[in-house]
Amino acid sequence: PDTLDDDAHAHVAEEFMIGIATASSASVRPARARRATTSGRPAAPHSTAVRSPRSSRSTARVSMRPPKTHAKRGDQAAAAANGDAAEDNAFTRFQEGISDDEREAVKESWDKIMKWGSRRHQKDLLKEDVLGATTKVGVMGGGSFGTAMATLLARNKPEGLDVVILVRSQQDADAINDTHRNAKYLPQYELPDSVRATTDPAAALAGADFIIHAVPVQSSKAYLAGVKDHIDPKTPLLCLSKGLEVGTCEMMSEVIPAGLGRAQPLAVLSGPTFAVELMQGLPTAIVAASESKDLAWRVQRLFASSCLRVNTSTDVTGVEMSGALKNVLAIAAGIVDGLELGNNALAAVVAQGCAEIRWLAQRMGAKPATLAGLSGTGDIMLTCFVPLSRNRTVGKRLGAGESLEEVLGSMTQVAEGVATAGAVMKLARKHKVSLPVLTAVARILEDGVDPREAVEQVMNLPQVPEV
Repeated sequence: PDTLDDDAHAHVAEEFMIGIATASSASVRPARARRATTSGRPAAPHSTAVRSPRSSRSTARVSMRPPKTHAKRGDQAAAAANGDAAEDNAFTRFQEGISDDEREAVKESWDKIMKWGSRRHQKDLLKEDVLGATTKVGVMGGGSFGTAMATLLARNKPEGLDVVILVRSQQDADAINDTHRNAKYLPQYELPDSVRATTDPAAALAGADFIIHAVPVQSSKAYLAGVKDHIDPKTPLLCLSKGLEVGTCEMMSEVIPAGLGRAQPLAVLSGPTFAVELMQGLPTAIVAASESKDLAWRVQRLFASSCLRVNTSTDVTGVEMSGALKNVLAIAAGIVDGLELGNNALAAVVAQGCAEIRWLAQRMGAKPATLAGLSGTGDIMLTCFVPLSRNRTVGKRLGAGESLEEVLGSMTQVAEGVATAGAVMKLARKHKVSLPVLTAVARILEDGVDPREAVEQVMNLPQVPEV
Protein backbone atom coordinates (compact mmCIF):
# COMPACT_ATOMS: atom_id res chain seq x y z
CA PRO A 1 0.00 0.00 0.00
CA ASP A 2 1.13 3.54 -0.73
CA THR A 3 0.51 4.48 2.90
CA LEU A 4 3.45 2.38 4.12
CA ASP A 5 6.82 4.04 4.53
CA ASP A 6 9.93 2.66 2.82
CA ASP A 7 11.02 0.60 5.82
CA ALA A 8 7.62 -1.00 6.16
CA HIS A 9 7.58 -1.70 2.43
CA ALA A 10 10.92 -3.49 2.73
CA HIS A 11 9.69 -5.61 5.62
CA VAL A 12 6.44 -6.53 3.87
CA ALA A 13 8.34 -7.42 0.70
CA GLU A 14 10.66 -9.68 2.70
CA GLU A 15 7.79 -11.39 4.44
CA PHE A 16 6.01 -11.92 1.12
CA MET A 17 9.08 -13.51 -0.39
CA ILE A 18 9.62 -15.84 2.54
CA GLY A 19 5.95 -16.76 2.58
CA ILE A 20 5.95 -17.43 -1.15
CA ALA A 21 8.99 -19.64 -0.78
CA THR A 22 7.24 -21.45 2.06
CA ALA A 23 4.34 -22.26 -0.25
CA SER A 24 6.64 -23.30 -3.09
CA SER A 25 9.38 -25.19 -1.27
CA ALA A 26 9.10 -26.96 2.05
CA SER A 27 12.85 -26.66 2.53
CA VAL A 28 12.57 -22.93 3.13
CA ARG A 29 11.14 -23.40 6.62
CA PRO A 30 14.32 -24.86 8.13
CA ALA A 31 16.43 -22.37 6.16
CA ARG A 32 14.46 -19.48 7.62
CA ALA A 33 14.61 -21.05 11.05
CA ARG A 34 18.40 -21.33 10.74
CA ARG A 35 18.65 -17.64 9.88
CA ALA A 36 16.44 -16.70 12.79
CA THR A 37 18.44 -18.85 15.19
CA THR A 38 21.72 -17.43 13.94
CA SER A 39 20.48 -13.90 14.44
CA GLY A 40 19.54 -14.65 18.02
CA ARG A 41 15.87 -13.82 17.65
CA PRO A 42 12.76 -15.87 16.91
CA ALA A 43 11.31 -16.02 13.45
CA ALA A 44 8.45 -13.62 12.79
CA PRO A 45 5.05 -15.27 13.25
CA HIS A 46 3.08 -16.15 10.11
CA SER A 47 -0.25 -14.89 11.28
CA THR A 48 -2.02 -13.64 8.18
CA ALA A 49 -3.15 -15.80 5.25
CA VAL A 50 -2.58 -14.41 1.79
CA ARG A 51 -5.41 -15.78 -0.31
CA SER A 52 -5.89 -15.94 -4.05
CA PRO A 53 -8.58 -13.55 -5.26
CA ARG A 54 -10.30 -16.47 -6.99
CA SER A 55 -9.89 -19.12 -4.34
CA SER A 56 -10.27 -19.44 -0.59
CA ARG A 57 -7.20 -21.69 -0.47
CA SER A 58 -4.36 -20.13 1.48
CA THR A 59 -1.25 -19.80 -0.69
CA ALA A 60 1.10 -18.63 2.07
CA ARG A 61 1.13 -17.69 5.71
CA VAL A 62 2.70 -14.28 5.95
CA SER A 63 3.11 -11.74 8.71
CA MET A 64 2.02 -8.36 7.40
CA ARG A 65 2.75 -6.60 10.70
CA PRO A 66 6.16 -4.88 10.93
CA PRO A 67 8.09 -5.62 14.17
CA LYS A 68 8.00 -2.96 16.83
CA THR A 69 11.58 -1.98 16.10
CA HIS A 70 10.59 -1.30 12.48
CA ALA A 71 9.25 2.17 13.08
CA LYS A 72 12.55 3.12 14.70
CA ARG A 73 14.80 1.87 11.93
CA GLY A 74 15.20 5.38 10.59
CA ASP A 75 16.98 6.13 13.85
CA GLN A 76 20.43 4.64 13.31
CA ALA A 77 21.46 5.02 16.94
CA ALA A 78 18.48 3.00 18.16
CA ALA A 79 19.13 0.36 15.53
CA ALA A 80 22.74 0.07 16.62
CA ALA A 81 21.68 -0.23 20.25
CA ASN A 82 19.43 -3.13 19.34
CA GLY A 83 22.30 -4.75 17.44
CA ASP A 84 19.91 -5.09 14.52
CA ALA A 85 21.06 -2.56 11.90
CA ALA A 86 22.34 -5.14 9.42
CA GLU A 87 19.68 -7.70 10.27
CA ASP A 88 16.93 -5.20 9.54
CA ASN A 89 17.95 -4.95 5.91
CA ALA A 90 15.21 -7.11 4.39
CA PHE A 91 17.10 -8.06 1.29
CA THR A 92 20.33 -8.88 3.13
CA ARG A 93 18.45 -11.10 5.57
CA PHE A 94 16.61 -12.82 2.74
CA GLN A 95 19.76 -13.51 0.73
CA GLU A 96 21.66 -15.17 3.59
CA GLY A 97 21.44 -18.93 3.78
CA ILE A 98 19.00 -19.50 0.90
CA SER A 99 19.69 -22.25 -1.61
CA ASP A 100 19.45 -21.94 -5.39
CA ASP A 101 16.30 -24.09 -5.44
CA GLU A 102 14.69 -21.88 -2.84
CA ARG A 103 15.68 -18.77 -4.74
CA GLU A 104 14.13 -20.15 -7.94
CA ALA A 105 10.92 -21.01 -6.07
CA VAL A 106 10.74 -17.46 -4.76
CA LYS A 107 11.30 -15.99 -8.22
CA GLU A 108 8.60 -18.14 -9.82
CA SER A 109 6.07 -17.33 -7.14
CA TRP A 110 6.94 -13.65 -7.09
CA ASP A 111 6.37 -13.49 -10.84
CA LYS A 112 2.92 -14.97 -10.30
CA ILE A 113 2.19 -12.36 -7.63
CA MET A 114 3.26 -9.58 -10.01
CA LYS A 115 1.07 -10.91 -12.84
CA TRP A 116 -1.89 -11.16 -10.50
CA GLY A 117 -1.24 -7.61 -9.33
CA SER A 118 -1.11 -6.41 -12.92
CA ARG A 119 -4.47 -8.02 -13.67
CA ARG A 120 -5.97 -6.46 -10.56
CA HIS A 121 -4.54 -3.08 -11.59
CA GLN A 122 -6.03 -3.44 -15.06
CA LYS A 123 -9.43 -4.20 -13.56
CA ASP A 124 -9.13 -1.05 -11.45
CA LEU A 125 -8.29 0.95 -14.57
CA LEU A 126 -11.31 -0.44 -16.37
CA LYS A 127 -13.45 1.01 -13.61
CA GLU A 128 -11.86 4.43 -14.12
CA ASP A 129 -14.06 6.79 -16.11
CA VAL A 130 -11.31 8.28 -18.28
CA LEU A 131 -13.68 9.94 -20.72
CA GLY A 132 -15.85 11.31 -17.92
CA ALA A 133 -12.84 12.86 -16.23
CA THR A 134 -11.59 14.43 -19.48
CA THR A 135 -12.72 18.02 -20.01
CA LYS A 136 -10.35 19.21 -22.76
CA VAL A 137 -8.46 17.61 -25.63
CA GLY A 138 -6.10 19.55 -27.88
CA VAL A 139 -5.52 18.45 -31.47
CA MET A 140 -2.35 19.56 -33.24
CA GLY A 141 -3.06 19.50 -36.96
CA GLY A 142 -6.29 20.16 -38.84
CA GLY A 143 -6.03 17.42 -41.46
CA SER A 144 -8.57 14.70 -42.13
CA PHE A 145 -7.40 12.18 -39.53
CA GLY A 146 -6.98 14.72 -36.73
CA THR A 147 -10.43 16.13 -37.50
CA ALA A 148 -11.98 12.65 -37.57
CA MET A 149 -10.52 11.68 -34.19
CA ALA A 150 -11.59 15.01 -32.71
CA THR A 151 -15.11 14.35 -33.99
CA LEU A 152 -15.10 10.84 -32.55
CA LEU A 153 -14.19 12.14 -29.08
CA ALA A 154 -16.85 14.83 -29.23
CA ARG A 155 -19.44 12.22 -30.17
CA ASN A 156 -18.28 9.98 -27.32
CA LYS A 157 -18.92 12.81 -24.85
CA PRO A 158 -21.47 15.29 -26.24
CA GLU A 159 -21.38 17.50 -23.15
CA GLY A 160 -18.59 18.65 -20.87
CA LEU A 161 -15.74 18.14 -23.34
CA ASP A 162 -13.92 20.89 -25.21
CA VAL A 163 -12.07 19.65 -28.33
CA VAL A 164 -9.79 22.32 -29.79
CA ILE A 165 -8.02 21.89 -33.14
CA LEU A 166 -4.85 23.94 -33.60
CA VAL A 167 -4.62 25.06 -37.25
CA ARG A 168 -2.12 27.28 -39.06
CA SER A 169 -4.36 29.86 -40.75
CA GLN A 170 -7.04 32.08 -39.27
CA GLN A 171 -9.11 31.48 -42.40
CA ASP A 172 -9.23 27.74 -41.67
CA ALA A 173 -10.08 28.39 -38.02
CA ASP A 174 -12.90 30.77 -38.93
CA ALA A 175 -14.31 28.32 -41.48
CA ILE A 176 -14.45 25.50 -38.94
CA ASN A 177 -15.94 27.69 -36.23
CA ASP A 178 -18.50 29.38 -38.48
CA THR A 179 -19.68 26.41 -40.55
CA HIS A 180 -18.82 23.48 -38.25
CA ARG A 181 -17.13 21.79 -41.19
CA ASN A 182 -13.54 21.20 -42.23
CA ALA A 183 -14.08 22.51 -45.75
CA LYS A 184 -10.53 21.71 -46.89
CA TYR A 185 -10.43 18.01 -46.01
CA LEU A 186 -13.88 16.74 -44.97
CA PRO A 187 -16.38 19.25 -46.36
CA GLN A 188 -19.31 16.84 -46.50
CA TYR A 189 -19.36 16.11 -42.75
CA GLU A 190 -20.71 18.36 -40.02
CA LEU A 191 -18.59 18.67 -36.88
CA PRO A 192 -20.06 18.53 -33.37
CA ASP A 193 -20.62 21.86 -31.64
CA SER A 194 -17.93 21.07 -29.04
CA VAL A 195 -15.24 20.93 -31.75
CA ARG A 196 -13.67 24.30 -32.45
CA ALA A 197 -10.48 25.60 -34.05
CA THR A 198 -7.87 28.20 -33.18
CA THR A 199 -4.47 29.43 -34.31
CA ASP A 200 -3.42 30.16 -30.71
CA PRO A 201 -1.28 27.32 -29.24
CA ALA A 202 -2.05 28.39 -25.68
CA ALA A 203 -5.80 28.29 -26.28
CA ALA A 204 -5.59 24.83 -27.86
CA LEU A 205 -3.04 23.10 -25.65
CA ALA A 206 -2.93 24.70 -22.20
CA GLY A 207 -4.93 22.75 -19.64
CA ALA A 208 -5.62 19.83 -21.97
CA ASP A 209 -6.01 16.37 -20.46
CA PHE A 210 -4.73 14.79 -23.68
CA ILE A 211 -3.09 16.22 -26.80
CA ILE A 212 -3.44 14.55 -30.20
CA HIS A 213 -0.49 14.92 -32.58
CA ALA A 214 -1.69 14.81 -36.20
CA VAL A 215 1.09 16.78 -37.89
CA PRO A 216 3.02 15.37 -40.91
CA VAL A 217 6.14 13.49 -39.82
CA GLN A 218 8.70 15.57 -41.72
CA SER A 219 7.56 18.85 -40.14
CA SER A 220 6.86 17.49 -36.65
CA LYS A 221 10.13 18.45 -34.96
CA ALA A 222 9.94 22.10 -35.98
CA TYR A 223 6.23 22.23 -35.17
CA LEU A 224 6.73 20.80 -31.68
CA ALA A 225 9.64 23.13 -30.96
CA GLY A 226 7.31 26.05 -31.65
CA VAL A 227 4.51 24.93 -29.31
CA LYS A 228 6.38 23.07 -26.55
CA ASP A 229 6.05 25.93 -24.05
CA HIS A 230 2.28 25.46 -24.11
CA ILE A 231 2.39 21.70 -23.47
CA ASP A 232 2.45 20.48 -19.89
CA PRO A 233 5.29 17.92 -19.52
CA LYS A 234 2.84 15.55 -17.84
CA THR A 235 0.13 15.72 -20.52
CA PRO A 236 0.00 12.55 -22.65
CA LEU A 237 0.61 13.02 -26.39
CA LEU A 238 -1.33 10.67 -28.65
CA CYS A 239 0.40 10.39 -32.01
CA LEU A 240 -1.55 9.69 -35.21
CA SER A 241 1.33 10.43 -37.62
CA LYS A 242 2.84 7.43 -39.45
CA GLY A 243 6.28 7.54 -41.00
CA LEU A 244 10.02 7.93 -40.50
CA GLU A 245 11.93 11.20 -40.47
CA VAL A 246 14.12 11.28 -43.57
CA GLY A 247 17.39 12.67 -42.22
CA THR A 248 17.49 10.68 -39.00
CA CYS A 249 15.34 7.62 -39.82
CA GLU A 250 13.65 8.24 -36.48
CA MET A 251 10.20 6.96 -35.57
CA MET A 252 7.66 9.38 -34.12
CA SER A 253 8.34 8.04 -30.63
CA GLU A 254 11.85 9.46 -31.13
CA VAL A 255 10.88 12.56 -33.11
CA ILE A 256 8.42 13.85 -30.50
CA PRO A 257 10.79 13.96 -27.49
CA ALA A 258 13.50 15.41 -29.74
CA GLY A 259 11.15 18.18 -30.89
CA LEU A 260 10.00 18.93 -27.35
CA GLY A 261 13.50 18.67 -25.91
CA ARG A 262 12.22 16.42 -23.11
CA ALA A 263 10.50 13.16 -22.34
CA GLN A 264 6.72 13.21 -22.60
CA PRO A 265 4.03 10.60 -21.86
CA LEU A 266 3.37 9.13 -25.30
CA ALA A 267 1.08 6.69 -27.06
CA VAL A 268 0.89 5.98 -30.78
CA LEU A 269 -2.38 5.10 -32.50
CA SER A 270 -2.27 3.07 -35.67
CA GLY A 271 -4.27 0.58 -37.67
CA PRO A 272 -6.47 0.27 -40.77
CA THR A 273 -8.37 3.54 -40.74
CA PHE A 274 -9.76 5.95 -43.30
CA ALA A 275 -10.94 9.28 -41.90
CA VAL A 276 -14.12 9.33 -43.99
CA GLU A 277 -15.27 6.02 -42.53
CA LEU A 278 -14.63 7.27 -39.00
CA MET A 279 -16.76 10.31 -39.80
CA GLN A 280 -19.49 7.99 -41.08
CA GLY A 281 -19.42 6.01 -37.85
CA LEU A 282 -18.51 2.76 -39.61
CA PRO A 283 -16.92 -0.05 -37.53
CA THR A 284 -13.17 0.45 -37.13
CA ALA A 285 -10.39 -1.10 -35.03
CA ILE A 286 -7.04 0.45 -34.10
CA VAL A 287 -4.13 -0.14 -31.72
CA ALA A 288 -2.97 2.19 -28.94
CA ALA A 289 0.68 1.43 -28.20
CA SER A 290 2.70 2.85 -25.33
CA GLU A 291 5.60 1.75 -23.18
CA SER A 292 3.24 2.55 -20.30
CA LYS A 293 0.46 -0.03 -20.01
CA ASP A 294 -1.49 2.44 -17.90
CA LEU A 295 -1.45 5.07 -20.64
CA ALA A 296 -2.40 2.54 -23.33
CA TRP A 297 -5.39 1.46 -21.23
CA ARG A 298 -6.40 5.08 -20.61
CA VAL A 299 -6.30 5.82 -24.34
CA GLN A 300 -8.41 2.74 -24.93
CA ARG A 301 -11.02 3.97 -22.45
CA LEU A 302 -10.92 7.45 -23.99
CA PHE A 303 -11.60 6.47 -27.60
CA ALA A 304 -13.47 3.17 -27.44
CA SER A 305 -17.06 3.36 -28.65
CA SER A 306 -19.70 1.33 -30.43
CA CYS A 307 -17.96 2.08 -33.74
CA LEU A 308 -14.30 2.06 -32.64
CA ARG A 309 -12.48 -0.84 -31.05
CA VAL A 310 -9.12 0.02 -29.46
CA ASN A 311 -6.60 -2.73 -28.73
CA THR A 312 -3.60 -2.00 -26.50
CA SER A 313 0.07 -2.86 -26.96
CA THR A 314 3.45 -2.10 -25.44
CA ASP A 315 5.27 -2.86 -28.71
CA VAL A 316 5.70 0.74 -29.83
CA THR A 317 8.43 -0.16 -32.33
CA GLY A 318 6.30 -2.84 -33.98
CA VAL A 319 3.26 -0.59 -34.28
CA GLU A 320 5.26 2.37 -35.61
CA MET A 321 7.39 0.44 -38.09
CA SER A 322 4.34 -1.35 -39.46
CA GLY A 323 2.52 1.95 -39.92
CA ALA A 324 5.52 3.60 -41.57
CA LEU A 325 6.64 0.83 -43.91
CA LYS A 326 3.17 -0.12 -45.16
CA ASN A 327 2.97 3.34 -46.78
CA VAL A 328 6.02 2.53 -48.90
CA LEU A 329 4.57 -0.86 -49.80
CA ALA A 330 1.29 0.82 -50.78
CA ILE A 331 3.19 2.92 -53.33
CA ALA A 332 4.62 -0.30 -54.78
CA ALA A 333 1.13 -1.80 -54.97
CA GLY A 334 -0.14 1.30 -56.73
CA ILE A 335 2.71 1.18 -59.25
CA VAL A 336 1.81 -2.41 -60.18
CA ASP A 337 -1.80 -1.36 -60.62
CA GLY A 338 -0.84 1.70 -62.67
CA LEU A 339 1.31 -0.44 -64.95
CA GLU A 340 -1.67 -2.81 -65.37
CA LEU A 341 0.45 -5.84 -64.52
CA GLY A 342 -2.49 -7.80 -63.15
CA ASN A 343 -3.67 -9.20 -59.86
CA ASN A 344 -1.09 -11.98 -59.74
CA ALA A 345 1.75 -9.47 -59.81
CA LEU A 346 -0.01 -7.28 -57.26
CA ALA A 347 -0.39 -10.17 -54.82
CA ALA A 348 3.24 -11.23 -55.32
CA VAL A 349 4.58 -7.72 -54.69
CA VAL A 350 2.48 -7.21 -51.57
CA ALA A 351 3.42 -10.63 -50.18
CA GLN A 352 7.12 -9.92 -50.75
CA GLY A 353 6.72 -6.48 -49.20
CA CYS A 354 5.07 -7.96 -46.11
CA ALA A 355 8.07 -10.24 -45.65
CA GLU A 356 10.45 -7.29 -46.01
CA ILE A 357 8.53 -5.27 -43.42
CA ARG A 358 8.79 -8.23 -41.06
CA TRP A 359 12.53 -8.66 -41.66
CA LEU A 360 13.38 -5.03 -40.97
CA ALA A 361 10.94 -4.42 -38.13
CA GLN A 362 12.06 -7.50 -36.23
CA ARG A 363 15.69 -6.46 -36.61
CA MET A 364 14.68 -3.23 -34.91
CA GLY A 365 12.96 -5.03 -32.04
CA ALA A 366 9.35 -5.45 -33.19
CA LYS A 367 7.32 -8.46 -32.09
CA PRO A 368 6.03 -10.84 -34.79
CA ALA A 369 2.53 -10.82 -33.30
CA THR A 370 2.35 -7.04 -33.73
CA LEU A 371 3.30 -7.27 -37.39
CA ALA A 372 0.52 -9.79 -37.94
CA GLY A 373 -2.06 -7.62 -36.19
CA LEU A 374 -4.09 -4.51 -36.93
CA SER A 375 -1.15 -2.13 -37.28
CA GLY A 376 0.67 -4.58 -39.57
CA THR A 377 -1.35 -6.94 -41.73
CA GLY A 378 -4.58 -4.99 -41.16
CA ASP A 379 -3.16 -1.65 -42.26
CA ILE A 380 -1.27 -3.23 -45.17
CA MET A 381 -4.45 -4.78 -46.56
CA LEU A 382 -6.33 -1.51 -46.38
CA THR A 383 -3.57 0.69 -47.76
CA CYS A 384 -2.41 -1.59 -50.56
CA PHE A 385 -5.75 -2.68 -51.97
CA VAL A 386 -8.26 0.15 -51.41
CA PRO A 387 -8.37 3.11 -53.85
CA LEU A 388 -8.90 5.64 -51.03
CA SER A 389 -5.26 5.21 -49.96
CA ARG A 390 -3.18 8.31 -50.73
CA ASN A 391 0.06 6.34 -50.97
CA ARG A 392 -1.47 3.77 -53.31
CA THR A 393 -2.80 6.63 -55.43
CA VAL A 394 0.70 8.11 -55.71
CA GLY A 395 2.04 4.77 -56.92
CA LYS A 396 -0.78 4.22 -59.40
CA ARG A 397 -0.28 7.63 -60.99
CA LEU A 398 3.48 7.04 -61.21
CA GLY A 399 2.85 3.68 -62.85
CA ALA A 400 0.49 5.35 -65.31
CA GLY A 401 3.26 7.68 -66.45
CA GLU A 402 2.92 10.87 -64.40
CA SER A 403 5.97 12.45 -62.81
CA LEU A 404 6.38 12.64 -59.05
CA GLU A 405 6.26 16.44 -59.21
CA GLU A 406 2.93 16.34 -61.04
CA VAL A 407 1.46 13.87 -58.56
CA LEU A 408 2.55 15.68 -55.40
CA GLY A 409 1.67 19.09 -56.82
CA SER A 410 -1.95 18.09 -57.27
CA MET A 411 -2.42 16.55 -53.81
CA THR A 412 -3.95 18.44 -50.88
CA GLN A 413 -2.77 15.94 -48.26
CA VAL A 414 0.61 14.39 -47.50
CA ALA A 415 1.48 10.88 -48.68
CA GLU A 416 3.96 9.93 -45.96
CA GLY A 417 5.33 6.96 -47.89
CA VAL A 418 7.14 9.24 -50.35
CA ALA A 419 9.48 10.65 -47.70
CA THR A 420 9.66 7.43 -45.70
CA ALA A 421 11.00 5.49 -48.70
CA GLY A 422 14.33 7.31 -48.44
CA ALA A 423 14.64 6.44 -44.77
CA VAL A 424 13.95 2.79 -45.57
CA MET A 425 17.01 2.70 -47.84
CA LYS A 426 19.21 3.90 -44.98
CA LEU A 427 17.71 1.47 -42.49
CA ALA A 428 18.19 -1.45 -44.88
CA ARG A 429 21.90 -0.65 -45.13
CA LYS A 430 22.22 -0.04 -41.39
CA HIS A 431 20.60 -3.33 -40.39
CA LYS A 432 22.03 -5.29 -43.35
CA VAL A 433 18.63 -6.42 -44.61
CA SER A 434 17.75 -7.02 -48.27
CA LEU A 435 14.50 -5.22 -49.13
CA PRO A 436 14.14 -5.43 -52.93
CA VAL A 437 10.54 -4.21 -53.18
CA LEU A 438 10.76 -1.38 -50.65
CA THR A 439 14.11 -0.13 -51.95
CA ALA A 440 12.80 -0.29 -55.54
CA VAL A 441 10.18 2.26 -54.52
CA ALA A 442 12.92 4.50 -53.12
CA ARG A 443 14.90 4.25 -56.37
CA ILE A 444 11.83 5.23 -58.38
CA LEU A 445 11.10 8.22 -56.15
CA GLU A 446 14.64 9.44 -55.48
CA ASP A 447 16.68 8.30 -58.48
CA GLY A 448 14.03 8.57 -61.16
CA VAL A 449 14.19 4.90 -62.14
CA ASP A 450 11.42 3.98 -64.58
CA PRO A 451 8.68 2.09 -62.67
CA ARG A 452 8.41 -0.70 -65.26
CA GLU A 453 12.17 -1.18 -65.24
CA ALA A 454 12.18 -1.35 -61.44
CA VAL A 455 9.48 -4.04 -61.46
CA GLU A 456 11.39 -6.06 -64.06
CA GLN A 457 14.55 -5.85 -61.94
CA VAL A 458 12.68 -7.22 -58.93
CA MET A 459 11.19 -10.05 -61.01
CA ASN A 460 14.63 -10.98 -62.36
CA LEU A 461 16.29 -11.33 -58.97
CA PRO A 462 17.83 -14.78 -58.26
CA GLN A 463 15.29 -17.48 -57.44
CA VAL A 464 15.24 -18.22 -53.70
CA PRO A 465 13.46 -20.58 -51.29
CA GLU A 466 10.19 -19.40 -49.76
CA VAL A 467 10.74 -17.81 -46.33
